[in-house]
Amino acid sequence: MRIYLVVVDDSPEAEIALRFAARRAVKTGGGVEILTLLPPQEFIAFGGVQATIEEEAMQHAEGLVAAAAGTLVEESGLRPAITVRQGDGPKIIREMIAANPDIAALVLGAAPAGAPGKLVSHFAGSDAGALPVPVMIIPGSLSREAIDRLS
Repeated sequence: MRIYLVVVDDSPEAEIALRFAARRAVKTGGGVEILTLLPPQEFIAFGGVQATIEEEAMQHAEGLVAAAAGTLVEESGLRPAITVRQGDGPKIIREMIAANPDIAALVLGAAPAGAPGKLVSHFAGSDAGALPVPVMIIPGSLSREAIDRLS
């Protein structure tokens, strides 16, 4: 099955990328995997504080993914696979693609203005030709109607 890997965060462009991926998956008989990345936590000398910070970050990420998955199911009927990982985003994405031959594309949303985002900059820049799958960069300025027409 063709899987579209979508990286989701709090940004509006992530929602647009997810919508695009879901519509493509429906039209191609594929699926969607939602990835939420937790930034690496800096070490804090007090273990209890460190654990609390990490737990709060995980709860936030899980809530974000649950909301995205709920929207996806509601709008497309697709039940996505969900992954929450902590660490270096590009490294995690490469590992996931290498581990799952069904991933057919990486779908990223670009910010509508200013810098496009760290992952978009990375995979459209220095790592542009290194992935074994296409990178689909969805402009964050697109309306829902434009996404529906394009996908």
